[in-house]
Amino acid sequence: SGLEEYHKKKAVSHLRENLQYMTSGRCVADKAVTQQILTQNRGRKSKDRPPEKKAKKKPEGTVFTEEDFRKFEREYFG
Repeated sequence: SGLEEYHKKKAVSHLRENLQYMTSGRCVADKAVTQQILTQNRGRKSKDRPPEKKAKKKPEGTVFTEEDFRKFEREYFG
C-alpha cells in the first residue's frame, strides 16, 4: 500500500514527449529577425555592445611628383 501511494505521488517525467514535440517542428526564424532580437537583448549600456568597426583611411597621396613641384616653383617664383 505504501509503495502504491509512492508511485501515485511520484513526479512523472515528460522529457521524452517534450523532446519529440520540440524536434517535430521545423520552423526556422529568418537571420534578420534573429539578429534584430539579439541586438535588442544586448541592452543600451556601452559595455553590452560590441565594438564598432571603423573604416581604415587610406593615406592621401599627391598627384604631383617632386619634379613637377620644382618645375612649378621655377615657373611661379622665377
